[in-house]
Amino acid sequence: MREQLEQLLAQRILVLDGAMGTVIHAHKLSEGDVRGERFANHSCELKNCTDVLVLTQPKLVAEIHRSFLDAGADIIETDTFNATRFGLADFGLADLVYEINVTAARLARQEADRFNQLTPNKPRFVAGSMGPTSVCLSMSPKAEDPGYRAATFDQMVENYLEQVRGLVDGGVDILLAETAFDTLSLKACLFAIEEYFHQHSIRLPVIVSGTIVGKDGRTLSGQTIEAFWISISHFDMLSVGLNCSLGPEQMRPHIETLARIAPVPVSCYPNAGLPNEMGEFDESPEQMAGVLRDFASRGWLNLVGGCCGTTPEHVRQIAAAVADVPPRSIPARQRVSAYAGLEPLVIRPDSNFIMIGERTNVAGSRRFARLIREENYEEALSVARQQVENGANMIDVSMDEPLIDAVQAMTRFLNLVATEPEIARVPIMIDSSDWSVLEAGLKCTQGKSVVNSISLKEGEEAFLQRACRIRRYGAAVVVMAFDEEGQATTADRKVAVCQRAYRLLTQQAGFPPEDIIFDPNILAVGTGIDEHANYAVEFIEAVRRIKQECPGAKTSGGVSNVSFAFRGNNVVREAMNAAFLYHAIAAGLDMGIVNAGQLAVYDEIDPVLREYVEDVLLNRRPDATERLVRYAETIKQQAGEEEEERVEAWRQQPVEKRLQHALVKGIADYVEEDTQEALAKLGEPLAVIQGPLMDGMNVVGRLFGDGKMFLPQVVKSARVMKRSVAYLTPFMEKQADGSATRPRGRIVLATVKGDVHDIGKNIVAIVLRCNNFEVIDLGVMVPCESILQTAIDKKADLVGLSGLITPSLEEMAHVAQEMEQRGMTIPLLIGGATTSAKHTAVKIAPHYSHPVVYVPDASKAVPVVESLLDVERKAAFVAANVKAQERDREQFAERQKRRLVSYAEARRRRFQTDWQSARIDRPAFLGTRPVSPSLEELVPFIDWTPFFLAWELRGRYPAILSDPKLGDEARRLFDDAQRLLEWIVREKLLAARGVYGF
Repeated sequence: MREQLEQLLAQRILVLDGAMGTVIHAHKLSEGDVRGERFANHSCELKNCTDVLVLTQPKLVAEIHRSFLDAGADIIETDTFNATRFGLADFGLADLVYEINVTAARLARQEADRFNQLTPNKPRFVAGSMGPTSVCLSMSPKAEDPGYRAATFDQMVENYLEQVRGLVDGGVDILLAETAFDTLSLKACLFAIEEYFHQHSIRLPVIVSGTIVGKDGRTLSGQTIEAFWISISHFDMLSVGLNCSLGPEQMRPHIETLARIAPVPVSCYPNAGLPNEMGEFDESPEQMAGVLRDFASRGWLNLVGGCCGTTPEHVRQIAAAVADVPPRSIPARQRVSAYAGLEPLVIRPDSNFIMIGERTNVAGSRRFARLIREENYEEALSVARQQVENGANMIDVSMDEPLIDAVQAMTRFLNLVATEPEIARVPIMIDSSDWSVLEAGLKCTQGKSVVNSISLKEGEEAFLQRACRIRRYGAAVVVMAFDEEGQATTADRKVAVCQRAYRLLTQQAGFPPEDIIFDPNILAVGTGIDEHANYAVEFIEAVRRIKQECPGAKTSGGVSNVSFAFRGNNVVREAMNAAFLYHAIAAGLDMGIVNAGQLAVYDEIDPVLREYVEDVLLNRRPDATERLVRYAETIKQQAGEEEEERVEAWRQQPVEKRLQHALVKGIADYVEEDTQEALAKLGEPLAVIQGPLMDGMNVVGRLFGDGKMFLPQVVKSARVMKRSVAYLTPFMEKQADGSATRPRGRIVLATVKGDVHDIGKNIVAIVLRCNNFEVIDLGVMVPCESILQTAIDKKADLVGLSGLITPSLEEMAHVAQEMEQRGMTIPLLIGGATTSAKHTAVKIAPHYSHPVVYVPDASKAVPVVESLLDVERKAAFVAANVKAQERDREQFAERQKRRLVSYAEARRRRFQTDWQSARIDRPAFLGTRPVSPSLEELVPFIDWTPFFLAWELRGRYPAILSDPKLGDEARRLFDDAQRLLEWIVREKLLAARGVYGF
């Protein structure tokens, strides 16, 4: 099957089908239609469970498959996107995973086979759809506990294994792991697929497709496209691609990047544009086909199709658009070593030495070991953060200490690291001598990590078994120069052991050379034992020879081991480490475990000290150790093992700025003391919350909206806010005069029925709680009845609804209708990714005669709630909201009235010109030219009108300066801007660069 598909992919671009859910939604099935006879008395509502239709409406599902095949699809997907135990549990159908998947596969198989008989020269294939589930292994669903996970890696593997079994038994040709927003969950899916293949001695082609969720070009769990590819590149897949979340135009830069770096066929099946104000996808088949044809013409595509909002007509147009375009040429695989956290780390021939931070190793830092024993993970994370800030390209994490439960500590720490973007951006080296600890670490890292280490000391069988397991997890591996005879100490032995391991890994374990890292054992010198005197020399020589004998492999080592004999004397140790590194790097050492930030510069080592340490390292004289020991006694000892914390510049700013910086950066180290200082300065707890804290959260909201922060950072910022408010809470209670626990208001929040997304809602809940509002969070998939009854029982002041998928919009309108039916009067808040001010005004607000307010993001939640609950402000706020919604409805109605002409009529009316007689000026030159004007030259050309608009002063420049109402404020603002501009020009703070051309 794979060979046939690869031949077809080499000949033409293959076409995937469109959105099963969109076509089902168009049929407007009722709850009864979905339930059918079999589930008529089922305990859960099933309307949004499209997977169950293969059991209750099989003819409809088959009809949809036929419509896509008839439209030209080469590959149709089974109706099983959510058909895993995790996904079906939300609907009370977890025990039907196998039955749904095998039935769905047989339905699609039947239709594909029918078309194969009709058109044998155009083979059709069935892909088993495997969606991402609602569980994320890289993030916590609990904002107050970032180390918590809703499921384990092993549970996710079992979740997918059950689905794979049903799909394969049902006869699919391909397995399609799609819409992956969390790479760790995807790796669990791929692990399950590989496990099934191994257990049953079969192999099906596998297509992998991720999803980019926003402007920042990252997955929901924070990875860049490059890091995403590196993290899954170990898997033998037919194709990799992107789908969902974005329309084709928004997907353009990401597909271009993937097409450039992936040495496998690339697929692209975007949504039919972005959701409009009504939550609908309205990019036409012609528009979508035009953009995808452009992608194909640029050589980016091997498979193409459609996701949300795409119909058989979209597929028909797309198939026609790419029919005559040759497929993308597959680039050769780059034989470079690459690792990944949230961002990639690629070692190229011209790369500098790779520093692996050692201070997150309990054996390398007494402070870190103490923090882990005390379970003080917040401070332990600051150790990791400091290593990255000091230049570590990777961090080595080890929990091997007798008093520590290493499996539990490794899991907890790495789960916490995953929520710290400034740390998680670098790859993790999982370091342990215990296999169970190594495997626990592998189950927590979404990126491509490095296992440190395995060796041949237990023989080839155990070595290969562990190597194959590591490969299945997608990690690179460090191999120690250690075999059945013990640790290799001479260059000859080191090289021999590494050569043997190299052959086993590349020939029997499937490891590419670039994923192998040899550690030829850096051992302590200067111990006074003669046998140790040549250890550094032997290591350096071994590195040189390993790079020759094991092409493509990398070399590494624990650098501080070499100076272990001089522990307690940091001056000597740093000099020894730096000098040793200088010679080892010259011999070809690629990376090393070091204390990033404490590496001395070789040329800056005191010349006398450098001579002494090199005499020891290079074994240049028999009395080298004695001479260094005597000299070391003359050097002033440096107290303590830990580096004094650097006082960072931001700590010198006023307390308001420090709190804002801590919120934006998610730094909790000083939040209590800064909050205390702010309280003393501002006098009132609420002044601190509504001042510097909300200022910081507003910056977070803006940066997130602009795509300059991604979700883990926002959650991290919210945790800092919560800690600050926790400090202020006792002071607010004291001021409440006996009603200390009385909140400012009570809000019921819920993600509506049929929707399992809750991250945005959770952030809103945190922000509201931080502002002393009581939040009753009902969770996800909440029926209308539960929401309204809770609001009534708890005497709520407001109800807030959240939703991420298009069907949620209809459910929100239903809730509004029910609120009106019940005679409720409390305000209704609407929020979520698919919602908008216009949709709220047109489709929801008309159903409820009391305030219905759109809340775009968490930063706006507090001012909206405050306005609705403040007796003096409420009337004006509600009136303004009603007026704005009336305007939105009028504009929408006006647009709906516009008469559209037919396509044929539009073509008849097209612009006509005589190209023979038309004058078309020729450009003065072809190509591009740079320009570098001075700032003085550019100032006169500034258009100040947008400047005033940005400050919400509406009027055109220069007339606004003499406006009777706005003139005084506009003049003050303009004068301030002029002074700032003059300073920028005078100090040359900016430089102008431009390029123009024809």
